[in-house]
Amino acid sequence: MLDRVDLNTSLDKETYRERIEPLTLQLRSLQEECRAANLPVVVVLDGWAAADKGKIVQHMLKHMDPRGFTVHSIVTPTPQERRYPWLWRFWQRLPGRGKTGIFYHSWYSHLLEDRLLQRISDKEFKSRVQEVNEFERLLASDGVVIAKFFIHVGRRELKKRLRAHEADPFEAWRVRPEDWQQVKHYQDYQAIAETMLAETDGLDAPWIVIAGNDKRWARIQVLKTMFDVISTALAEAHHRISLNHSRPTGFTADTLASLQRNDGDNSYLDNGVGGYGNGPKASKGRGGTPDFLAKVDLTEGLSRDRYKAELAKHQLRLRHLQLSLHEHNRAVLLLFEGWDAAGKGGAIKRLTDALDPRAYRVYPFAAPNDEARRHHYLWRFWQCLPSKGSIAIFDRTWYGRVLVERVERLTPKADWMRAYGEINALEEQLRRSQVIVAKFWLHIDADEQLRRFEERQSNPFKSHKITDEDWRNREKWSDYYQAVNEMLHQTNTEAVPWELVAANSKLHARIQILKTVIRAIEAGL
Repeated sequence: MLDRVDLNTSLDKETYRERIEPLTLQLRSLQEECRAANLPVVVVLDGWAAADKGKIVQHMLKHMDPRGFTVHSIVTPTPQERRYPWLWRFWQRLPGRGKTGIFYHSWYSHLLEDRLLQRISDKEFKSRVQEVNEFERLLASDGVVIAKFFIHVGRRELKKRLRAHEADPFEAWRVRPEDWQQVKHYQDYQAIAETMLAETDGLDAPWIVIAGNDKRWARIQVLKTMFDVISTALAEAHHRISLNHSRPTGFTADTLASLQRNDGDNSYLDNGVGGYGNGPKASKGRGGTPDFLAKVDLTEGLSRDRYKAELAKHQLRLRHLQLSLHEHNRAVLLLFEGWDAAGKGGAIKRLTDALDPRAYRVYPFAAPNDEARRHHYLWRFWQCLPSKGSIAIFDRTWYGRVLVERVERLTPKADWMRAYGEINALEEQLRRSQVIVAKFWLHIDADEQLRRFEERQSNPFKSHKITDEDWRNREKWSDYYQAVNEMLHQTNTEAVPWELVAANSKLHARIQILKTVIRAIEAGL
């Protein structure tokens, strides 16, 4: 790809002056259109050191409203950022809907430099390339416009510019030792870049390679192409909105935003797989998805005396393992899902009772707030991932996408069906990043749920735990039952399997969870 770039391409000063100002004004107009259309934009500016990327950004933003964009200059990760999966720092900086994020250096700079300087192996490089493709595909499917530019310069030009920068007191601080490594190992760097460009040149996020030896030519090409990419995306978004005008009203604002991104089939529940149930309005199996929940033995129980003995033993073991996690610099993520009143809170309390509170945190997730709705649905969970040496516990998780958002018709069918693959990819990525992941579904039957609901309602110390929403969800037991079984079928992977917990007995459930967490950590260590 780089060998085909004509580095002799140039643009005269007069033509440059005629074109640069109108382009910057057009970008300002596009910024306002993106804001009105709730369209998020990610611009990736990568390439060789001293490729004039800084000046390109200045021209790009000349007339844009600074409240609507953020420039991220990201090169070497901080010690804090190294404690998370490598894409974590980029997730933190993704723009919300209607905003623009400009990555002056990006995940690609990280990949290229780490491979050139042999900080990562060829195997890890390939693994990270795969993760980048998944990352960009996930963003594009959520409606994010991605414009990726690689500014290519020749070795002689690169060397000349680095020397000029070092001689300039206002630019010298920008020249890093890694930049000179590009000159020294120019052919190696180009070969790595060629591989990276070829393997990440996707339909959703194609590369635009720009000849950069002539700065005027490069600036005009980047701005013009950026204008074309965003204009095309806006036209497509407006077309989808017009197609959806005839659809039924009554959706939430977030659902309407999803409809703007998706013009596919919006039937929600009838997906042609089996629906099963053991409670009110339970549907009969139609074949397809196995009934995993029916196989859970809800008669399992535990005596109070044995429970106390087991609890003390396993909590002590977990406390020792927490110290080992710190010593081995490993993170743990525990995911809890289950029926309303299934006992998640009590189980989490017994997990954390013996732990050092400085090294764990519990995150209860409810409906996303306004800020979360301006981002991809996984964004808010990335904010809470555990750092190395710590434990994060999620009370409700990203599986809400394929449960409550599906059953309550908050998300179009194509979106929640796509989420199975996105979630599997995320959990596999966490596993490759040495995060120990365990996930639990706490299962109770409908009669036990009713008993607990009534107990909460009559107990003044527990009445705050029961809401009208809980009763309304109970009326949809069979729909949730079907959704849970499909979720288990689609996301019970070898790397991160589900643990189905028989939770009619709270004592039994708590011990089963403790044992599973201990096994997972021991295996991970």
